[in-house]
Amino acid sequence: MTTLDYYLNEKWSEIMKIIADSGKVPESVLTYYQSKLISLSNDEALISVPTFINYTIMTQNLGLIEDAVEEVFAKRLKVRIVQQEELNNNLTSLPTDSFKNDFLSRKIDPNQTFANFVVGRSNAQAQIAAMTCASNLGIVFNPLFIYGNSGLGKTHLLNAIANQVRSLYPDKKIGFTSGLEFVEGVHKASVENRFDEFKQVFHDLDVLLIDDVQFIANKAKTHEIFFTVFNELVNNRKQICITSDRTPSEIKGLEDRIITRFNQGLNVNIEAPEYETSINILKMKIANSSNPNQFDVDDEVLSYLATNFSQDVRSLEGAVNRLLFYSINFPIDGETDHISLKLCIEAFKDQIKEGKNELAISTVRKAVCDYYNLTKQQITSANRTKNISSARQIAMYLCRKLLDATYDDIGREFGGRDHSTVMSSCDNVEKKIKSDPLYLKAINEIESRIK
Repeated sequence: MTTLDYYLNEKWSEIMKIIADSGKVPESVLTYYQSKLISLSNDEALISVPTFINYTIMTQNLGLIEDAVEEVFAKRLKVRIVQQEELNNNLTSLPTDSFKNDFLSRKIDPNQTFANFVVGRSNAQAQIAAMTCASNLGIVFNPLFIYGNSGLGKTHLLNAIANQVRSLYPDKKIGFTSGLEFVEGVHKASVENRFDEFKQVFHDLDVLLIDDVQFIANKAKTHEIFFTVFNELVNNRKQICITSDRTPSEIKGLEDRIITRFNQGLNVNIEAPEYETSINILKMKIANSSNPNQFDVDDEVLSYLATNFSQDVRSLEGAVNRLLFYSINFPIDGETDHISLKLCIEAFKDQIKEGKNELAISTVRKAVCDYYNLTKQQITSANRTKNISSARQIAMYLCRKLLDATYDDIGREFGGRDHSTVMSSCDNVEKKIKSDPLYLKAINEIESRIK
């Protein structure tokens, strides 16, 4: 018998005692109250009886039963009485399904798979780790913790894990929730006195996927329940995969014991897509668009979008949607079968104009990062390693040359550096250009990419 069964039996005994003590049901009739509380949901209590006679007698006093249920659970619930035979033919009424629907309401997206996840240097580690976990449940990387800014594909990877598990292990039970939904579930369980059922729902899982776990921070009761659930699953070699917008140690308000548990598995980062990955994402989004018109898209258009909207995947997707919308409704020069750079610039002239300086600085910085195989965090950090420092100086120089941005603006976009540091960097680059042909060639190649 599970913890849930014990809980339901205990509560039903309390309800039956209230009915008996009320004196409203004769003892001879009470003998026909052979019944069992088998399920609770947010608005209904499901009662099972063995025969039609039991069903008939109990339904005659339905109001009395509902009063007793309300006294025990401190809320008005609809009481539904069913015969055991009917219950056996209706598996959707099983208790675990009822509770699972209450606490694990998020659906798995069948369209987000590993097959349509575009892989590049910015997300390869996370993709490989996710595929490994999906194929080796609870054996390696438990938990798997994927972190990165919003819109970079973390949720896609969680759905891909779920879909892969469904394909490889159809009998495995998968739970998908978010940090915020988990907090709300704990609150709901607290109000309804359903902690045992809440925990049992998670203990029965083979795979637990939690999106945006940072939202459980500063919630003491949630931490307590989460810690119990986490240990139960990991100790039984059940797979846990988690996403967040920051590393475990950077989530303020998270208990140390939970941070330690997160760090015991594998932490991997997802960054903004680099230029080549952005191009591939754009091609996939255009190919998979639901637009009735089929357009040939010039390579210059893809380059323009990848340069200006590659801060995250959602921005790239939004850019594709706007481009296709504009090309269908506002074609220029008779362009009906392809999209040119001229049309693309026209479609985004208002968006690119707004915040032009900030966008352009980030574009130059990203082009340099891609060229030298660096991350934004590295180039804006205090790291003074030769290759990083050299790339940083080149990026600052190009921002000054191509954008005519102020030294203060450039310094702010490179880790809050002083304007004198930016001036010195630009001077160093100009001197080296005159003496090192290979250095000049590299700068010209980066500049060509940006243009």
